[in-house]
Amino acid sequence: MDESIRQCVKSVRWISGSAVVDVQGDVDLSRSSEFQQSLLVVMDQKPERIIVNLAEVPYMDSSGVASLVKLLGRTKRQGVVLRLAALTVRVRSIFEITRLDDVFDIHATVEEALS
Repeated sequence: MDESIRQCVKSVRWISGSAVVDVQGDVDLSRSSEFQQSLLVVMDQKPERIIVNLAEVPYMDSSGVASLVKLLGRTKRQGVVLRLAALTVRVRSIFEITRLDDVFDIHATVEEALS
């Protein structure tokens, strides 16, 4: 498969010490490993905050959620703030059903997450 089609992380933007990770496409079992590795690469760059922008993610399964839970554990251990932004209705419902919306710091927009 073409690498550009499989790519989950569209871009990483740096804004005042914060890494904004723009994610695109479905984050499911076939892509969650690559997604998790991309997030760890961002962590290795030692940001003050990581904002995961999920505006372009129409679907996320439990493996995608697990990748974010692992990232949350790592950010807490390293004193990095993790925020999720712009969740689609479908993705937001997964976090609500699993009650992870109480665990993650979720914001309506990237701008709100940065403030």
